[in-house]
Amino acid sequence: MLCTALCAATTSFFISLKADGTHASDAFTTPAQRQIYTETVKEHYNFRFGADLPFLPSNATTDTGQFINPKSFPTAKYCSHCHQEAHDEWRQSAHANSFRAPWYIRNTGLLTAEKGIEYTRHCEGCHNPIALVSGALTKGSPVNRKFDDDGITCSVCHSIQKVDARGTGSYVLAQPAVLLDENDQPIYGDVSDKEILAHLDRHSKAVMKDFYRTSNFCAACHKAALPKQLNDYKWQRAIFLSDEWQLSSFAKQSPLPFYVKDQVSTCQTCHMTREDLTTSDSGAKEGKLASHRWLGANTVIPKFYNYDTQMEKTVAFLKAGVFNVDIFGLEKNQEKIIAPVGNDNFTVAPGDLLTTTIIIQNKGIAHSHVPEQRDMYESWVEFEAKDAAGHTLMHSGTIQPNGDLDPRAHSFTNRLVNTRGTINDLHQVWNNRVVAYNNTIASGRSQVVRYQFKVPADATGPITVTAKVNYRRFDQHFMDFGMGKHYEMPVVTMSERTRTFTIGDNPPAVDPQDNKIWMRWNNYGIAMLDAQQYAESVRAFQQVAQLRPDYADAFTNIAIANFQWERYEASRASLDKALALSPHNSRALYYLALVERNQGQVDNAITDLREVITKFPNSRDAHRELGFSLYQQHKYDEARTEYETLQSIDPDDLAAHYILSIVYRRLGMKDKAAHEAAMFADQKDDPTASTYALEYLRKHNEVASETVPWHTHTDFAPEPTDHTVTSAQ
Repeated sequence: MLCTALCAATTSFFISLKADGTHASDAFTTPAQRQIYTETVKEHYNFRFGADLPFLPSNATTDTGQFINPKSFPTAKYCSHCHQEAHDEWRQSAHANSFRAPWYIRNTGLLTAEKGIEYTRHCEGCHNPIALVSGALTKGSPVNRKFDDDGITCSVCHSIQKVDARGTGSYVLAQPAVLLDENDQPIYGDVSDKEILAHLDRHSKAVMKDFYRTSNFCAACHKAALPKQLNDYKWQRAIFLSDEWQLSSFAKQSPLPFYVKDQVSTCQTCHMTREDLTTSDSGAKEGKLASHRWLGANTVIPKFYNYDTQMEKTVAFLKAGVFNVDIFGLEKNQEKIIAPVGNDNFTVAPGDLLTTTIIIQNKGIAHSHVPEQRDMYESWVEFEAKDAAGHTLMHSGTIQPNGDLDPRAHSFTNRLVNTRGTINDLHQVWNNRVVAYNNTIASGRSQVVRYQFKVPADATGPITVTAKVNYRRFDQHFMDFGMGKHYEMPVVTMSERTRTFTIGDNPPAVDPQDNKIWMRWNNYGIAMLDAQQYAESVRAFQQVAQLRPDYADAFTNIAIANFQWERYEASRASLDKALALSPHNSRALYYLALVERNQGQVDNAITDLREVITKFPNSRDAHRELGFSLYQQHKYDEARTEYETLQSIDPDDLAAHYILSIVYRRLGMKDKAAHEAAMFADQKDDPTASTYALEYLRKHNEVASETVPWHTHTDFAPEPTDHTVTSAQ
């Protein structure tokens, strides 16, 4: 009988959806039918990663561990009966087009050709969840994939039961139900609009959960790793937007950011803003609906599919105060920097060699720029200096005739290198071995970019300099591959500034676009800190302290620079000043604890870190440092508690794996110790991988210079070196 049922299922389960494409069918939604469907899928499914791990290398799973018939998922068109506005916005979003975009299909096609379709489960757990849980991602699958065009559809997100902090699709997906019965049990299959409208409370219970409104919900996919099952090598961190958010000032979960926000902003705050209705939607409140466009940075989808409204809103989103560009300093003939520009008098003469210091501040996003796929997304600084006649004195960051970016441009990207010492130029992340360099700007931080040019000897008029932060979705090489032809992408100027230097005297001139002087110095100090120019960073923060002697963070910032400079006594002196101004300041206490521990005062460090944690219970840094301090004192039970708490925030924290492997063993917990030791071995950096990066950088000088934290962009050839050897007399 079972054989007969399975044969019947084989012929019926892979028929396409109803002709109107609107409803799931009751015939495929009962638990018994789901079991039959699962057994049918198993007959042809490749369990490459284990019979009990059908969805690896994705971390996604289902509520029962079984497959789910794709016909169980109501279509977006069905949801649009009552949610027209949300549907129209979703259709133009990256979620709706997460699978069908040709560049994505070509990229996953590379993985399929090289390793097999089962490896694409790593990608499709977030790009095409229905394909994953239906068992379609196996060679020769008979599953009808009409759902591909809907990508991440309504019934995917609204059927997720649970998420965790691992990412790479770390969610539990249940069989969809748009309504609960009077006993709060899901009603599967067809439900009429009339019945839903008669029981809106039960509909809401079925499709909404409180955690949908949290950043943790988004983290299930907007955090990802490359596991050993994918690359046959080792675990590698890939994207980690949720971690960056949690560490940023937007989350207010860490005491360490350089600036403090007034209130918490989640992913939804920025990417699902409430907007006025333009059509109708039963989910609206007071005429407003949380946007289902999920505005971000994808400018290629709206161009390719002619979504004009999505394009207009995306461009506006990218320009909405993400960056502050400050033409901060000017050096003449390699002398002392004049800064901040506009604050003091200076002169410029014909023939001067000018070096401009540009400070780019990431002030408006809760994660780094660029986020996510940093190897193929493209954002850069364009700098141009012109004389009074309009002649270009220097131009960096241009687009070349073939569409490629100037290879010497200051680019906010990274370079993924494989075992051949060549770049993974088509996003072949499964072949990645090392990141040759990472030039992104973290949330709330600043980056310095320097440009050098010469004033013409016959110059009489002003010199105009302009600095821009530009963005386009992909680099041209990847885009052309993805489209199978040359395809021009829109370039968005996210922020720009222009200043004019007069030949002769330049009196102070306040630009209304400038930040306050103390903040300009502060951003410069942050940039110098990240550029490892510690003396200059200290000097900058001292300027802040002079301008704002009541600002405790100015003294904490001085302390941070001195601490990284390994000047611990000076660091402590500044922290004492910060705490005198702001007693119990968590940021100052955190860094004081590091200084105290370095000076052997571990008890004091523990006391200070405990105080920090009372105010910031989700501070991963405070838990990590407290755990290590307790470990140093052989308080293994207490250290264990701190590191386990740390793992609840970030399961991939490397220090936690390492210390817990020791602590568990000393507490007699050998199995747990072995597990943590294995995790540490898999996730720690490969000490040999840097050779691949060095091989790549040796062949690409234009990229190698970007790996140096402190460098200058110039069109001048380096001065020749005299290698003449003089004989000893």
